[in-house]
Amino acid sequence: MVPDQSQLALKEWSVTVRALAEGRQILLLRKGGIREEGKNFRIMHPEFLLYPTYEHQREELLKPGYQPSLHQILAESPHTGKITFSHWARMADVIEVSQQEKVDDLSPHHIWTNAYAQSRLHWKPRFPLSVMLLRVYQMEQPVSVPYSSEYGGCKSWVNLTAPVRLGHCQPVLSDSGFQSRVAEIKGSLGLSVAAR
Repeated sequence: MVPDQSQLALKEWSVTVRALAEGRQILLLRKGGIREEGKNFRIMHPEFLLYPTYEHQREELLKPGYQPSLHQILAESPHTGKITFSHWARMADVIEVSQQEKVDDLSPHHIWTNAYAQSRLHWKPRFPLSVMLLRVYQMEQPVSVPYSSEYGGCKSWVNLTAPVRLGHCQPVLSDSGFQSRVAEIKGSLGLSVAAR
């Protein structure tokens, strides 16, 4: 069951949010932003809005097939002083990965170059990389909220000043489609999938 509203948001590149929204990928790789509390990424809540950001995303960090999507996003990039939320996510699983081979095995399941994915692993090497598997839902209507300076900076989580109404949400992938993708990712990592 999807709640009526949400006030917590996870910041992610707009090109990645689009890939999640289109069902092209279901995972995020996280270790923490520069200004994270405690300097390390932590799962603050298993349910959150997807907050599209426009900083730091670059063509050379994406596989060639996804670079046109970035060009389109940048051409349409809003400069209105507002943030538009269109998707909400629920954490299905978190897998910790510490080996480069495992990160490489995830390559078919995301839009980033292998070099970029590896860089996420090698940053702060004492800590594992969190592979977040997300069930993504399209909100009934996009909702725009005013940007606040409190939301800025290199941090993952944003507590919005007011809740955002989700309306009637629809999953971007069917139940079977989502479970199939989870099984593929876990299979790539050599993990077994519990029977349902």
